[in-house]
Amino acid sequence: MAGAQRRDQLIGVARSAFAEKGFDGTSVEDIAARAEVSKPVVYEHFGGKEGLYEVVVDREVQALHTAIRDAITTPDAGSRRLLELGALALLDYVESCPEGFRILVRDTTEYSRNGSYGSILADVIIRVEGLLGSVFGHRGLDPKAAPLYAQALTGMVSMTGQWWLDNPQLTKAEVATHLVNLAWNGMHNLRRDFHLSEDPGHLADPERDL
Repeated sequence: MAGAQRRDQLIGVARSAFAEKGFDGTSVEDIAARAEVSKPVVYEHFGGKEGLYEVVVDREVQALHTAIRDAITTPDAGSRRLLELGALALLDYVESCPEGFRILVRDTTEYSRNGSYGSILADVIIRVEGLLGSVFGHRGLDPKAAPLYAQALTGMVSMTGQWWLDNPQLTKAEVATHLVNLAWNGMHNLRRDFHLSEDPGHLADPERDL
């Protein structure tokens, strides 16, 4: 096997091992055995487990970050369509790269030059915050709350993606539909005069209680 082919093979084997056992639970011996090579071959290509893990994580970070960034910066897409595209981009990745997603949702900062799952979400939050800020201003809502809503929307999609990975009873389209239904209709019906039902200064609105 040529050097480039061997390198790609080791990356694929390690990706499966890290997804299954995590970084601490995976050894060079395990990776070498799965690839049917000797341990020195792994060291020759990557310098050790840390170097191999860094390559695996960086590839996954780049793939997911590019997919989501491209989705939520689609030219001429309206707010609802951007929400749909962003949710689908994450779910597409979960569906097509479940091993990579399992690796990313762990703490990967120490071993990644190009960021981590957290840094991807932080970038998404900044973009969503910018979109919401202008929308809030036009609708008379407090623009200072835009960062909070950006956090909430991004977290909702992210956590649902993690849940769906282990609970695939619903299809990708169904999950995306429910996410967008909740997020879009919730955002679309925001009220400037909304208060907590237990706020002693305001009466609850029974017609809006579930």
